[in-house]
Amino acid sequence: MGFTQPDLPAVDPQEFLRKPLMERIRILSANWVEHGFGSPWMVHTIYIAKLIFFYALGGITVATLTSDLPAFWHVSAWWNQPIVYQKAILWTVLLEAIGIAGSWGPLAGKVKPMTGGIRFWARPGTIRLRPWTWMPFTAGDRRTWFDVGIYAALLASLVVALAMPGVPSESLAKALPDNTSGLVNPALLIAPMVLLVLIGLRDKTIFLGSRGEQYLPAMFFFAVLPFVDMILALKLLIVVVWVGAGVSKFGKHFANVIPPMVSNSPAIPFRWAKRAHYRQYPNDLRPSRLAEFMAHVMGTTVEIAAPLVLLLSTDKTLTIGAVLLMLAFHVFIISTFPLAVPLEWNVLFSYATVFLFAGFPAWEGYAVTDMSSPWLTALIVAGLLFFPVLGNFRPDKISFLPSMRQYAGNWASATWAFAPGAEAKLNRVTRPASNTVDQFVAFGYEPEWAEVTMNQPIAWRALHSQGRGLFSVLLKSLPDIDIRTVREAEFACNSLIGFNFGDGHLHDEKMIAAVQREAQFEPGELVVAWVESQAWGSSVQRYKLIDAALGIIETGTWKVADAVEAQPWLPDGPIPTEVTWSLAGDRRDQGHGALA
Repeated sequence: MGFTQPDLPAVDPQEFLRKPLMERIRILSANWVEHGFGSPWMVHTIYIAKLIFFYALGGITVATLTSDLPAFWHVSAWWNQPIVYQKAILWTVLLEAIGIAGSWGPLAGKVKPMTGGIRFWARPGTIRLRPWTWMPFTAGDRRTWFDVGIYAALLASLVVALAMPGVPSESLAKALPDNTSGLVNPALLIAPMVLLVLIGLRDKTIFLGSRGEQYLPAMFFFAVLPFVDMILALKLLIVVVWVGAGVSKFGKHFANVIPPMVSNSPAIPFRWAKRAHYRQYPNDLRPSRLAEFMAHVMGTTVEIAAPLVLLLSTDKTLTIGAVLLMLAFHVFIISTFPLAVPLEWNVLFSYATVFLFAGFPAWEGYAVTDMSSPWLTALIVAGLLFFPVLGNFRPDKISFLPSMRQYAGNWASATWAFAPGAEAKLNRVTRPASNTVDQFVAFGYEPEWAEVTMNQPIAWRALHSQGRGLFSVLLKSLPDIDIRTVREAEFACNSLIGFNFGDGHLHDEKMIAAVQREAQFEPGELVVAWVESQAWGSSVQRYKLIDAALGIIETGTWKVADAVEAQPWLPDGPIPTEVTWSLAGDRRDQGHGALA
């Protein structure tokens, strides 16, 4: 792999593309073990440069210049200033809302152009996904000028809040008498909060893309709480995010996340280290004992225990140790360049760890017991836990993001299968981007190598538990699967709505129906295997088989235990599935004959 050249699989592209689907997945899943996605070093360099110079230094510069603080290189003068933390949050929300932070660039399926977000969300006629069909005044699935206006107003309100200097705060002055920068004017936070909720009720994509589930509570705390309570509420918020994510990793899925994540890391150049995360490369690509240890000791245990130490400890040495541990945790995630590339989020949480727990430690009056009222503490905790608890018991109702299942491997996901030539019909959909395979060609790939590259994400999906179930459903349902064009749904989703962060709810049957209005697929031309996350207390995942022209044509389940025990390429055949309903059977029962 060179600086500008990708690390392509060692295959003859013409011969490779003639192979059966599962043989292609076998070859590319083994290739992923040692090479990951194979992106050229230039891509990682772009991400690092964007992260350091645009996000980090840009954000610090904006915060310090607008808050009458010394320049960014005077770290000791600004790192523990509350207004800098507030503006770091606002800066992150702005970049996420524009679409130039998480889920940006080639690793998120955005190749040319590299930015989704604003290119879609500021354009009337593009697909809009409302979160609830029962919500008044949200009907339709296309963005209007009204939606564009709300979105533009949201961006403008964030810019204003960032640009304006701080105002004095009586509670801040009482806690920090020497502070002269003040806090962001609470009145300036009303508009971003209201507009984010308003646009979210009409378009969940923008709300989730802005990471509203995490940053909206922070802005609310900025606006309504006195200073000490604000700091303590922010501590509770970040601990709920960490612990919620840690708890979601209990179960059978998460160990399957670590090996492909490590394999994609440019920071681990040794092939033997990557192979060590699999049981027996290349014949058994299930997680090894090392991967299990990394998942459930270095991952789950650390992500639960260290945050609880930070929240409850009053011992300086223990607290600083936990701070350093969480910094290492986030640096590790950044180093792997996960496909949703939430790099800015990890940098922000690294800074938040230092700011909240080292800058305002428990032994200086910022213990969780120092909240002005225990009832306020209970109310905040209950509010923060509502969506994570509901979302894990009813994953069909709540996105995996407010459910706090980041990196858990227990995701709603999908795989799309096009009849030969049918993928081109997506070009009828109003959008400012082309199909991802065509973006790779425009980027400079030969067409056949672009197609090989587009097979790599489906091999990545097969290395995860839900991928084996999705391919099992397709193998059982489509006798012609080997001649079809098979695509990872997240990449297709990114080219159609400008964002995906691993959330299968963004490309469920409602999104397929929105695509169908313009694409006009014939029956059988686009068939989607879609699966919901595993609910707490359940041993199965529930799938849907969707025909773009016909809607849902089958529902069923598979056992998670069967999925995690299978090899990515299903050498023993599809895992067992149980059909709970089918359109063909329903039509026969109603006397309409078999489904054509």
